[in-house]
Amino acid sequence: MDRTRVIQGFRMMRVLLLLGAICCGTSVAAQSCRQALVLALDVSGSVNQTEYRQQTDGLAAALDAPDVRDLILSGIEAPVVLAVYEWSSRNHQYVIQPWIRLDSAVALDAAIARIRGHRPVRAGLKTALGTSLTFAAGMLDQQSQCWELTIDVSGDGRNNIGPTARQAYSLGGFERVTVNALVVGDPLGGTIDSNGLSGELLRSYFEDEVIRGPQAFVMVANGYGDYADAMRLKLIRELTLPMLGQLSLPRRPAGN
Repeated sequence: MDRTRVIQGFRMMRVLLLLGAICCGTSVAAQSCRQALVLALDVSGSVNQTEYRQQTDGLAAALDAPDVRDLILSGIEAPVVLAVYEWSSRNHQYVIQPWIRLDSAVALDAAIARIRGHRPVRAGLKTALGTSLTFAAGMLDQQSQCWELTIDVSGDGRNNIGPTARQAYSLGGFERVTVNALVVGDPLGGTIDSNGLSGELLRSYFEDEVIRGPQAFVMVANGYGDYADAMRLKLIRELTLPMLGQLSLPRRPAGN
């Protein structure tokens, strides 16, 4: 992806958004957040200690990448707010980074340092995806003033305990929420009958059962060694789309 074109496009969208708000009589100051982004990291039993470290270090590296930093810090008049948590079974959702306004390089650096310095706090080895998404929606309730509400869920397997993602969505609370996914496939090409799943099998599952919203998408990492690069590309796409969405008509309700 051409970094210069992405950043120029983002800045043009921001200018058009501000002009549109003025023309429509909207107080830009009242719109204090352009995106609330909550990142959910899979720490279920299929994730070993090395992969756990690759996931947290990979997220920190992706947030610190120059093109991602530029996207975050180019719109500090209405900044991104970020939260990160780890999840596994129904009894485990642990907040790594509470909500933080990324309105300066100092704030972004603090979030990166906190994520990079996190150590495992694991309770439960199952994959309670629906429960995790409900937890994330509850966190987003605290940021309802934001233009866009986004859940970015990482996972390397299917839901195997508690409600599915579809069942969680049917209970409500996701009306304005976009759910994107970063799936971590088995680099050895797993199958349905093996411990791991290939990237394509996981992509199909998450596209059919998990992602939510008209602009939702799945990014695939070829094992946890590819996590940092996949997350960087995913963040670029997530951080660019919300500004584009503000220039269109009111969004239709998101849903699967």
